[in-house]
Amino acid sequence: MDSEPPPQGRSLQVTQQVSQESAKEVRRLDRVIIRFAGDSGDGMQLTGDRFTSETASFGNDLSTLPNFPAEIRAPAGTLPGVSSFQLHFADHDILTPGDAPNVLVAMNPAALKANVGDLPRGAEIIVNTDEFTKRAMAKVGYDTSPIEDGSLDGYRVHPVPLTTLTVEALKDFDLGRKEAGRSKNMFALGLLSWMYNRPVEGTERFLRSKFAKKPEIAEANVTAFRAGWNFGETTEDFAVSYEVAPASKAFPPGTYRNVSGNLALSYGLVAASQQADLPLFLGSYPITPASDILHELSKHKNFGVRTFQAEDEIAGIGAALGAAFGGSLAVTTTSGPGVALKSETIGLAVSLELPLLIVDIQRGGPSTGLPTKTEQADLLQAMYGRNGEAPVPIVAPATPGDCFDAALEATRIALTYRTPVFLLSDGYLANGSEPWRVPEIDELPDLRVQFTTSPNHVLEDGSEVFWPYKRDPETLARPWAVPGTPGLEHRIGGIEKQDGTGNISYDPANHEYMVRTRQAKVDGVTVPDLTVDDPDGEAKVLVIGWGSTYGPITAGVRRVRREGLHVAQAHLRHLNPFPANLGEVLRSYDRVIVPEMNLGQLATLLRARYLVDAQPHTQVNGMPFKAEQLAHVLKEAIEHG
Repeated sequence: MDSEPPPQGRSLQVTQQVSQESAKEVRRLDRVIIRFAGDSGDGMQLTGDRFTSETASFGNDLSTLPNFPAEIRAPAGTLPGVSSFQLHFADHDILTPGDAPNVLVAMNPAALKANVGDLPRGAEIIVNTDEFTKRAMAKVGYDTSPIEDGSLDGYRVHPVPLTTLTVEALKDFDLGRKEAGRSKNMFALGLLSWMYNRPVEGTERFLRSKFAKKPEIAEANVTAFRAGWNFGETTEDFAVSYEVAPASKAFPPGTYRNVSGNLALSYGLVAASQQADLPLFLGSYPITPASDILHELSKHKNFGVRTFQAEDEIAGIGAALGAAFGGSLAVTTTSGPGVALKSETIGLAVSLELPLLIVDIQRGGPSTGLPTKTEQADLLQAMYGRNGEAPVPIVAPATPGDCFDAALEATRIALTYRTPVFLLSDGYLANGSEPWRVPEIDELPDLRVQFTTSPNHVLEDGSEVFWPYKRDPETLARPWAVPGTPGLEHRIGGIEKQDGTGNISYDPANHEYMVRTRQAKVDGVTVPDLTVDDPDGEAKVLVIGWGSTYGPITAGVRRVRREGLHVAQAHLRHLNPFPANLGEVLRSYDRVIVPEMNLGQLATLLRARYLVDAQPHTQVNGMPFKAEQLAHVLKEAIEHG
């Protein structure tokens, strides 16, 4: 289930826990949505990450939504400078970071003003009163203090002088007030950890490890963290703490860890190289939100991973394509602006027919656009954004954890069919996280390929030669011969090749044949049939999505079905080629709704390819869909046809 709870989630049970230290009510909930918000220098992402890690170790299902400015240090105390981290955790299966937070931790007036509009009535707000000075409030347009003027009367407000309490807790350390005040995020984390009975040992270990070279800073942060916990335990302002039980029934048996999309994708690439028995080469140029993959893969030299941070996007993909020619599993990572720069080399990879993974972590555009916000607007660029007829298979993961499997699938296609492959993730998946079951080795696919080591063609005079474009009759893949193999010298380049020999050819008939053959190769990629979730077979409306819309769509579908309405759902992983049964599926329903974070790119492809009235529902505000929003759209389609 993924319905919107009333404030503080649904209360399942109220118990009294009495000990020698305190006698405070403990209320059991099935789910909670918390948002930490503050200045971009307040450590909100770190705070959210730590709360998430402890929540994952406790066994809750969870989903996160980091949201931060593009600037390295946005103007302090301003609305554009607000950084937030939202976490939804529950004792059951959930799919999204939640539509609206039940708890907001606001570190300053800007954080409050930027986020209060998202709160349902009755939500809890923890406010750092130390930051509500006249000057700070004036920066964001508050004439009077919202804590005192009644504008927050619809919420349960907890005014807490976080900075003062933190400085007081650290008075025995040799730290100035400003330096001590930087630990206020750890005080807030301790307070929230008490409120929701989160484990604390992991955070303390993390802090001591992170600041191992500065032990006094490490202990100061641990002390601030403990002070926040103790404040919750002793203050009368927090009379209730909450428990959210582990989601024991939501997960199949196995070993789990919290994983972000970019981390899962990185692990998927390493696993793919091991399963293919090929060295992994990443040629990349740093770009938000893809840079984490470069950072992560650089740590895995022990798995034969080689990372190359190039001087620009073009050099990055050029090096990767050269590595593919040399027999490596070649990858380049980027976002939309980088894809534009890489397009000529992608076309070259199509012409050379070499395996190459192009990982595009999509973000808001056009141009520099919204570097830290999410969008799905690169689909048509991936499909058509090259000169000439240059078809490329496209794979899209649905959840952060699914990025691992999508990397393996993209590798399978690239190696089997000798083609560049697009892997389309986005900022929502890349930075969001969820529990992920670590797979067993025997569950991973065998991706090994055979390099050509001897001549493959016999001429009329009986001599044996190597033809670099003599194709496998099933896959239409050309042979992969590593440079330096005796007797297998061959020519490559961007000018059209003669079929078979690979010699330069300007023959019109040969060009048409090669263009159609390259298209046929992509069209012939084996992909599973599309699975449709239509429990009772009575639905007349189908909602179909791709990529990161999976969570919000599925949550919306669940809400609609709980109201007794019928709706079918399907989700595309393979966008080129489409599953063979897609046309039949689309024509089986009276209405087809396509939610996308663009202006209707998949809907355009479906309408053109299958001549069905696929109706787009779109948004391009840099944020993921809300489940309630999609549920409303689906109800309208079902009830009003």
